[in-house]
Amino acid sequence: MTRRVLSVASECVPLLKTGGLADVVGALPGALAAQGWQMRVLLPGYPGLPERLGKAARVVWADEALFGGKARVLAGTVDGLEVLLLDAPHLYDRAGGPYGGPGGDHSDNAERFAALSWVAAEIARGGLKDGWRPEILHAHDWQGGFAPAYLAYGAESGVKSVLTIHNIAFQGNADAKKLAALRLPRAEFRPEGLEYYGHLSSLKAGLVTADAITTVSPTYARELMRPEFGMGLQGVVAARAGDVTGILNGVDTGVWSPQTDPAIIPYTSRQLRLKRQNRAALIREFGLGPVPGPLAIVVSRLTTQKGIELIPGVLDEFTWRGGGLIVLGSGDTALEAAMQNAARANPARIGVRIGYDEALSHRLFAGGDAVLVPSRFEPCGLTQMYGLAYGTVPLVAATGGLADTVIDANPAALAAGVATGLTFHPTDGLAFAQTMRRLIQLYGERRLWGQIQRNGMKQPVGWGQSSAAYAALYESLLA
Repeated sequence: MTRRVLSVASECVPLLKTGGLADVVGALPGALAAQGWQMRVLLPGYPGLPERLGKAARVVWADEALFGGKARVLAGTVDGLEVLLLDAPHLYDRAGGPYGGPGGDHSDNAERFAALSWVAAEIARGGLKDGWRPEILHAHDWQGGFAPAYLAYGAESGVKSVLTIHNIAFQGNADAKKLAALRLPRAEFRPEGLEYYGHLSSLKAGLVTADAITTVSPTYARELMRPEFGMGLQGVVAARAGDVTGILNGVDTGVWSPQTDPAIIPYTSRQLRLKRQNRAALIREFGLGPVPGPLAIVVSRLTTQKGIELIPGVLDEFTWRGGGLIVLGSGDTALEAAMQNAARANPARIGVRIGYDEALSHRLFAGGDAVLVPSRFEPCGLTQMYGLAYGTVPLVAATGGLADTVIDANPAALAAGVATGLTFHPTDGLAFAQTMRRLIQLYGERRLWGQIQRNGMKQPVGWGQSSAAYAALYESLLA
């Protein structure tokens, strides 16, 4: 018998993506289908998205007064994904990205995503016009955080709720004066309920009301109970430790596979010589000179969370020893400038592209020798998984999902033949520089380097194990 789950999120591939959240939300329905679960994804109806559903879209839910205006839910299928779109122009039909415009974050984001959560809870409680009703409500991050709260504070539904923390740094904080406007019970505005340092937090609301909490890696689940990672919510997470599960994200191996990737010269772990052709093409594309050492890549948001400020300090020595670097990303203007200045100072060894280009990112993973992920914290991370899949050796900080997915090339791991990359701790300039030297040394030992590449390419980075873990969690809640 097929079971039913409603996923509520702010973005989802292939409709809209600003980060890894969209990849996960888009990949999970297909992965869960193999486990006997039908997942529909509820998203905001941002400009252009209702048209993506086409003329076959159906109205399956409606409200004449949803947080200030008329709203309806449209149902349709996009690239095999069952999508529910909350079509509410007064909330979502505006210029800019999903969370803000040229002037910064939208001032009514609390209402915009509370409305999304409210509708998710209403669907869970009463179902849709077509008769579909979920058994599990699965909310993602602060944008869906109020959904478990609305479900818990309303009439009994029998529907269980799950909240997944993708990044606890973003908490959906709002003024406590909005309590009534957000349709939340005043009696629950207390430290063990909705109150959060005198304010509201949609993420905290979900943490205290969801039947189960997941994070996107086992290490991140443990880290969140410590003040250096919990961002003020560590006590809330620790109080619910028995309900917290770390489940690693996966990558869509139908999209990210060096054997079938249309953007590159395809290769397998036994054809790494073809990866060298992708490397040569990448060097030509960026106009670099000869790179006798490892060609490192960075595909990332350029922010301090990602540890990008550590990179300029190692470049002089790294390039002097033969290494090269190509950067693709955008973020803090100071870090963008630092990367561009490095490229101008050494154009033969350093290339930079500010922005994001999906096809180029595939070419980078196919042509790079190593991918740098020096994050200060990383809930899961998909970048290092792409690196593993493409034989592009990850060099990562030992935190969160990075620690869970990369086996450091220390003497014991090398002797056992299981190393898949390099890790460093603490996340500072000294440790990073030392590990960059190890990278150069290992790259020079060609047989050993090839073994590390092949080990990485054998790792199960898809959704098989993770989707089974989610299915098991859902079943345990219903049991």
